[in-house]
Amino acid sequence: MTISSLPHAAGEPYLREAGLKFLRNLKRNNRREWFEAHKQEFERELKQPMLALIETVNKAMEAFAPGHLRPPQKCMMRIYRDIRFSSDKRPYKSHISAWWSREGLEKTSGGGYYMHISPEEVLIAAGVYMPEREQLLAIRQHLLVHHAEVRQALMDRKLRRLMDSFTGRPLTRPPKGFPKDHPAMDLLLCRQWGVEGKLLASASLQKDFADQIIRRFRLATPLVDALNTPLLQSVQKKRRPLFGFEPVGKAR
Repeated sequence: MTISSLPHAAGEPYLREAGLKFLRNLKRNNRREWFEAHKQEFERELKQPMLALIETVNKAMEAFAPGHLRPPQKCMMRIYRDIRFSSDKRPYKSHISAWWSREGLEKTSGGGYYMHISPEEVLIAAGVYMPEREQLLAIRQHLLVHHAEVRQALMDRKLRRLMDSFTGRPLTRPPKGFPKDHPAMDLLLCRQWGVEGKLLASASLQKDFADQIIRRFRLATPLVDALNTPLLQSVQKKRRPLFGFEPVGKAR
């Protein structure tokens, strides 16, 4: 996918104060009746600037993360909450967010880039968050051999000046089937891997807001790529044709 093939989003790639005000009001009035009455304001002050922001980030990512390019409408996450299995029945999120998944891993967790804007803060993150069981195992097996590469990416000095590691939701004991004395045990204990950084909510009002996101995404790219390596290999193995033959009509 290239930038020229992506739909264009109108608007400036940053919010106005009215956008943050809408989020503050939504947090206080998290009801369908209120949202429907203010939907045009949401479209104007949040959705359109967010799509323009994603488009700007996409243009930069073409140089360092082309496998994560997606149309802005696909990157932007829904404002609606999934309340089917939640005791919290508030219908809307109090933030707007975007997720850049890796091509081939769109329907699973995988390693990617994330950002959201809330009334309190801007969160910028990159890595693998709450991977599925199969992906969790694949990453841990990859770490047995490639832990130095992942550790180097996590501890990059320029990256760590701007972002900190996830908590990792670590286990209290070594995962089953992994050697207890392995030098990567601190990484193997984790159930997610990545980095995150926070800015004041007012950062979303600045004209260089997209640059702040792009800078952090670019620095986190070696980590995202390293974490995606075993996941992409698993996808490729599943797609490998039987006996090495391509189906009729799909030969290249």
